[in-house]
Amino acid sequence: MSNKMLSFVKIGQQTPEKRNINERKNDFNEIYKEFIFEKAKEQSSRCSQCGVPFCQIHCPLSNNIPDWLKLSAEGRLREAYELSQSTNNMPEVCGRICPQDRLCEGNCVIEKSGHGTVTIGSIEKFITDNAWEQGWIKPIKVLHEKNQTIGIIGAGPAGLSAAEELRKNGYKITVYDKYDRAGGLLIYGIPNFKLEKHIVQRRTQLLKDGGIEFIQNFEVGKDSTLEELRKKHDAILIATGVYKAREVDLKGNDLENIFPAMDFLTASNKKELGDVVELFDKGILNAMGKDVVVIGGGDTAMDCVRTSIRQNAKSVKCLYRRNRENMPGSVREVLNAEEEGVEFVWLSSPKEFKGTNKIEKLVVNQIKLGEPDETGRRSPQVQEGSDYEIKADMIIKALGFDPEDLPNLFNANDLQVTKWGTIKTDFNTMETNLKGVFAAGDIVRGASLVVWAIKDGRDAAASIKKYLENKQLLSFKVA
Repeated sequence: MSNKMLSFVKIGQQTPEKRNINERKNDFNEIYKEFIFEKAKEQSSRCSQCGVPFCQIHCPLSNNIPDWLKLSAEGRLREAYELSQSTNNMPEVCGRICPQDRLCEGNCVIEKSGHGTVTIGSIEKFITDNAWEQGWIKPIKVLHEKNQTIGIIGAGPAGLSAAEELRKNGYKITVYDKYDRAGGLLIYGIPNFKLEKHIVQRRTQLLKDGGIEFIQNFEVGKDSTLEELRKKHDAILIATGVYKAREVDLKGNDLENIFPAMDFLTASNKKELGDVVELFDKGILNAMGKDVVVIGGGDTAMDCVRTSIRQNAKSVKCLYRRNRENMPGSVREVLNAEEEGVEFVWLSSPKEFKGTNKIEKLVVNQIKLGEPDETGRRSPQVQEGSDYEIKADMIIKALGFDPEDLPNLFNANDLQVTKWGTIKTDFNTMETNLKGVFAAGDIVRGASLVVWAIKDGRDAAASIKKYLENKQLLSFKVA
């Protein structure tokens, strides 16, 4: 065991410094400052190198965290990066936006023993940002091009990860996406203060430089049917994600200034990217000067409340039907939101939207928690006669996402879906009922984390590779 490790007994936990609250509330830049080299080494050295690495076990990608922490502590940053990227196609993204408090860091052995977790996410971010700065990250170089082609529908994390893995194996890859930029939710859903867009754009540019073709503003079913794409490619991967807003059916739902979260976040992100956003410029999808209420308790809700603060809302409330302990979002994000001035209204649920033409007030029910439901969290129960009103000029619904009707959209009625509307796949191969058509990410598992989408994309790439190798082998036998 290196004497550079096991320092948690004498060195305390430290995360990168946050920018001043009053400063960060006025812009969309990332709020955490960078680790410096010596501090990253020091914090890495706190790892206990335990025999059973629970951090790795609780990482969807099974990242080899203890080993790259040890390499970082020894100053071997290039080796640390190579090991980190061997299991993760976007370590600089995961280091920024993964809910480490629920995954690797939350299950760190020294955290459980009371010494404070190793700050794994911040070190992962430092390792990869340093690798970019040093020029160690290079485009894919294919030594032997294969004549088989793969069409990937969706340029989010699942699609991009699969594209990279398949391109490394020499396949010709075309990524089709309905937006004007690659990245999916990484570009249009997650605000800059968590993930600055140049981080995503340099990653997608790297894939383009490695020979992956991107076709933007392309809608399957409109520009080509799924069947037409199947004829064009040897295999297809559907990785569209889920974007349809989950609704709450309440009286007054048709009033103006009530928006789905993605409409609000996309407008803000497009504005930050320099686009002309008419509804933002007209003050409609803009929180400035308004009493904003966000309904929901996940990370998307946190993105909405913190965006509203930066747009100079008059007040920002987050309405959630459970308490803090039963909230699905990252604890870290809740703390950041509270620091920035967001008011959390716990144990509260919307009952009615009130107003003449536009939303003016939200009627709210008070909630008490009952027995745990199937998720393990205590189920919310309305307290009769407990309702009250909250002033609101703008309501943002962050209640989650459901899959779109892809068989209808893709003009592929024979594509099978589950009762939840997600694409039905073989559990082992990730292949749909259509031969040579695979699916991965949120469109299969439902709305989930970016790290799970990357995992699914990598797994789908492995299955597609095996499928194409078998297909080619059969063609040789026939010949």
